[in-house]
Amino acid sequence: MAGAIALRTDYTAEALRRLASRAREANVARRLLSLAAVREGVSRGDAARIGGMDRQTLRDWVHRFNALGPDGLRDQWRNGSVCRLTADQQAELSALIMAGPDRNRDGVVRWRRVDLKRVIEERFGVSYHERHVSTLLKRLGFSHVSARPRHPGQDPSVMDAFKKTSRQS
Repeated sequence: MAGAIALRTDYTAEALRRLASRAREANVARRLLSLAAVREGVSRGDAARIGGMDRQTLRDWVHRFNALGPDGLRDQWRNGSVCRLTADQQAELSALIMAGPDRNRDGVVRWRRVDLKRVIEERFGVSYHERHVSTLLKRLGFSHVSARPRHPGQDPSVMDAFKKTSRQS
């Protein structure tokens, strides 16, 4: 069985506790308190329980602390996967959405996710899941709320004649 990983020696238990008290993130504070317990000679299992983790996780944090210091104890969030459409393709898709569908060419009177999924596959050769099209639309600045579609044969003059008007007094 391998021995415990040595903790770097440039921080005392008191210094680690002081850093924990000033930490803005609760997770960082818990990790610093666990490392302070290790520095004081508490068993690794007990020190891990202080921070609400298991021994293996504490070992991973010791490695990060040894390499990067207290800044290594912060959570490192990633931005997610890279968009498979280029910036030009995204701009073209955005313009296509803003223009609305052509009933003869696209066969629909308003865009739905399934329709946009098909258009993206046909135009750009990129296949997305229907749910991811929503993510893509949000990234492009579109809302899930859409205007009520208009029938292509709708005549504005007939609509104006149908509207009720109030009497002039």
